[in-house]
Amino acid sequence: MYICMCNAVTDHDIRREAAAGVQTFAELQARTGCSDCCGSCDSEARATFDQARSQVICQLPLVSA
Repeated sequence: MYICMCNAVTDHDIRREAAAGVQTFAELQARTGCSDCCGSCDSEARATFDQARSQVICQLPLVSA
């Protein structure tokens, strides 16, 4: 599903960037152009990114010393 119509960024693109290690929304914007134009997708893009980041964090293995 397209999230950012201006720059043709999909939810898949956002999840892929989160899985690749993107840590902040600003970094996501720099890599994809998402929400850099009209900004109407900002809330949906942030929600998709936050959800993707939480799934990535949950998948990290626990490390003990």
